[in-house]
Amino acid sequence: MNVDIAGLLRREVTTLVFDQYGTIVDMQGGLTAAVTPFLAGKGWTGDPHRFVTWWRRTHFEDSMIDSLCDRGHTSYRQIGHRAVANVMRRAGIDYTHEEVRWLVALIERLKPFPEVLDALEQLRRHYRLAILSNGDPDMLEAAKPHIGFEFNARISVEEAGYFKPHHATYARACERLGVDRSSVLFVANHAFDCIGAKAYGMRTAFIDRRKRPFGDTPHQPDLIVEDFAALARVMVD
Repeated sequence: MNVDIAGLLRREVTTLVFDQYGTIVDMQGGLTAAVTPFLAGKGWTGDPHRFVTWWRRTHFEDSMIDSLCDRGHTSYRQIGHRAVANVMRRAGIDYTHEEVRWLVALIERLKPFPEVLDALEQLRRHYRLAILSNGDPDMLEAAKPHIGFEFNARISVEEAGYFKPHHATYARACERLGVDRSSVLFVANHAFDCIGAKAYGMRTAFIDRRKRPFGDTPHQPDLIVEDFAALARVMVD
């Protein structure tokens, strides 16, 4: 860690904005645990972890297509329904529309990674903390009791009309929070999200839980840390 960069961030950052799915809450682990008995009940003998990976990748691709086509924003929930149905067909699993809706609703009940809440409590003493999520407003509201932390704001990309990493989503977050982009540290477990925020002009922190290279992009993160505990150690002097 470059000490000068850490000190600069502590001096100039006033607000931390977090991605929710996969950064605050354990999306892969939580969904895998939830779908395992469901898939077993369907008689499917494949790997539940892989099923969730297919689901998430399909959802991501469809949401990017939605933003790029720019013909009106489709809700996260609706794209989720399409993605799950697609993966069910790919896996050869018979399903009902009620089952698809139930699976997507599991996202609202995901729990934070183990170290997240303690780190957020440390950070809130020094910064404003907000969520910027691709999730729909009602999904973010439903998730509140399962996360168990009161953020200063929860912002859905629905307000911008595009999914992240479209620049309008980060612009909308700054507008809602009344802050300049350069005073925001955007925190995500996803390289694409950090790239979008950095390209817009925010500072960025990449939560590298999976120990993977960030990639060759001109929009490198200001910080790379292994988890939220490490983020708190850097940002709380």
